[in-house]
Amino acid sequence: MRRAMGKKKLDVMAKEREIFINGQVDEQGNILVLGCVRNGIDEKSANKIFDEMAEFAKYAFNKSHAAAYAVVSYQTAYLKAYYKEEFMAATLNSYLGNLDKVPYYIEECKRLNIEILRPNINKSETKFTVDNGKIRFGMGSIKNVGTAAVDAIVGERKKNGDYKSFTDFCERIQEEAVNKKCIESLIKAGAFDEFEQTRSTLMASFEDIIDTISDGSRKSIKGQVSMFDLGGLTDSEETIDEELEKLKYSYTTLKEYTDKELLSMEKEMLGLYISGHPLAKLKEQIEKSTNISSLKISEGLEELEQTGKFLYKDGQVVKFVGIINNIKKKYTKNNKIMAFINLEDLYGSIEVIAFENCYQSSVNSMIEDNIVLVEGRLSIREEKENVTIIANKIQDFNFSQTNQLKKEIQENEENNIQNKILNITINILNDEQKDKLRGALKFFTGDRNNTQVQIVSGGNISPAGGIFLNKDTIEEIEEIVGKENVNYI
Repeated sequence: MRRAMGKKKLDVMAKEREIFINGQVDEQGNILVLGCVRNGIDEKSANKIFDEMAEFAKYAFNKSHAAAYAVVSYQTAYLKAYYKEEFMAATLNSYLGNLDKVPYYIEECKRLNIEILRPNINKSETKFTVDNGKIRFGMGSIKNVGTAAVDAIVGERKKNGDYKSFTDFCERIQEEAVNKKCIESLIKAGAFDEFEQTRSTLMASFEDIIDTISDGSRKSIKGQVSMFDLGGLTDSEETIDEELEKLKYSYTTLKEYTDKELLSMEKEMLGLYISGHPLAKLKEQIEKSTNISSLKISEGLEELEQTGKFLYKDGQVVKFVGIINNIKKKYTKNNKIMAFINLEDLYGSIEVIAFENCYQSSVNSMIEDNIVLVEGRLSIREEKENVTIIANKIQDFNFSQTNQLKKEIQENEENNIQNKILNITINILNDEQKDKLRGALKFFTGDRNNTQVQIVSGGNISPAGGIFLNKDTIEEIEEIVGKENVNYI
């Protein structure tokens, strides 16, 4: 019973009420549970006790637990209000091992007008840090850049000052645990963007520069270069050093990558977009064209964990817009092709499954990095922890035609309950449905009752008390008895 109340399983709670009051016997008549009546508690009092437990189970803790939660809530609210940058940096650090959560908190930072900065070779630490009212991405979260490499980079910087150029960086860390793969990842992540070379130039040049450093030290080259090589310069040591560097290192200068390519590199190295998002400019159009997002699903799963209720239903028709991250194709036992698509929106990602019919009709749109609109239905399995979309149609997202769902979505969102009497017809309900209905009506009864319930059976109409009715309550009752059996008057 405790588990049923904790998970808000209304049909199980209805069955447990009977056992709680009258007990339970097996097929041979042996008493398994005494129940309240056998223990000398009358049925009316037993029902009252059960109702109080059900009310308590909606969301309750014992006092010591609730008091501790209250203290933590006030402390975190205070920190978020007065030290929001430090609070959000600490929150992001707590989710570094779970990149599914990080985009959600990045979005919260944007809502709080906190800018998230790319990694910077002269400013970043291992983790997220606060940098003049902004949050700086840590180098420890860059792909292929391990803790040992970051420790070496930061240690050298603190000991001998900021890195003056890309080549200065390469020279100073040549004996440390920083290999070519690590440097390539730092370039892609934008860690060297403060220097004059473009990322494309550094990508084309860094291996030759590192090889030059490995072949000989700066001192040996400096000793081999004469004043004739420098054109007879007699300027300062700094000028000579600059000329030496030009002789020593050769950059293959290239035009910078496109914005799309730069964002793609950030995503590859950091696991998420920092300096922008390919969907950011389309946010308003996407919201008008869809009825679900990865954020809504994530919030639904959190609500499920807290209340036992999930906001979405298995088989529910949905529309989702996102970028195709990757596609995995496979053949079924019947030699029919299907695809598993990882689709990312502004807040996270979701898996989309396309069976053969959908695959064949949508194959031209199923290209990595393509922005697509998916129409399909939700598939909720394994205790509602695994949510996917079974696609019926996948097409390029045409954001010039995005008003088709606007009216429908507004109607759903503005579903305010104004009727005060709810009639529920039970003529064709089976015993299981009736049990579930009893449990639901008991569960939704409380201090905020706003609607009178009447049960219609045959030609009889019987009052059944009051409940607090809202959009979620209606959906729960309609799911149990069917929409055709629910009427408002």
